[in-house]
Amino acid sequence: MAASEGETNHSDGRLEFSLDVPFPSSREAVIALNSLSPDREPRKGGISKHLEVTGSTLSVKWSADEARILRVSVNSFMDHLSLVMETMEMFGPAVPL
Repeated sequence: MAASEGETNHSDGRLEFSLDVPFPSSREAVIALNSLSPDREPRKGGISKHLEVTGSTLSVKWSADEARILRVSVNSFMDHLSLVMETMEMFGPAVPL
């Protein structure tokens, strides 16, 4: 089950949202990270996204100027994450290198 947190950074008025997604293994978390990292935000400004893996957890943090931009980015990410997880489930557990 994923954990999420949303807040406003009161010093600069930006909206922030974070999401932690646990995976069965660190290898699967890294596969998800590598699959999702190439997708940069289409807008040059107004939003930023940072992904990292700690152990078997994929952590994502967004920072945005507007709620609408943040919502669109998070929804798009969730769609891609769902596809990545369904694909990994379809092909079975990751094979150790």
